Amino acid sequence: MTTQTHTPADVQAKTDAKSATTAMAKPAQPAGKDGRGATTVVDGVVAKIAGIAIQEIDGVHALGGGAARALGNLREKVGQKDLTQGVSVEVGQTQVAVDVTLVVEYPHPLQQVADNARDAVYTAVEDLVGMEVTEVNITITDIHVPSDDDDTDDAEREPRVA
Repeated sequence: MTTQTHTPADVQAKTDAKSATTAMAKPAQPAGKDGRGATTVVDGVVAKIAGIAIQEIDGVHALGGGAARALGNLREKVGQKDLTQGVSVEVGQTQVAVDVTLVVEYPHPLQQVADNARDAVYTAVEDLVGMEVTEVNITITDIHVPSDDDDTDDAEREPRVA
């Protein structure tokens, strides 16, 4: 036979006290530095800031892979430019990770362009967003050769076949 030494009211009071202690042990959601409210920055905003910063780097021809660039060209023709093309971000509470895909202009040194782009993203995101950047991964998918754009040379060249 078991003897009950606690009444249901004692058990409830003990449970309530335990819950209150657990609730106090959990860190509260940050409400801003001054306690007046929280600020949430959406991934797209950080991606746009990174994209703008990278486009200003000497040697960067375009952002994104082949399909993204083709779609971007169509958007530009209708008057819309996607500043987040080729940029993906992961935003946490206080940190950001950025992945960038880009095309470098020939003959710029690839590693130097990547390092300059990385530095620009670190600076722009940390200064404008105020979050720590944990990493910026750069993927170079192509090299743009300026002669690829010259259609006038093709028109002036003699045909190879009659």
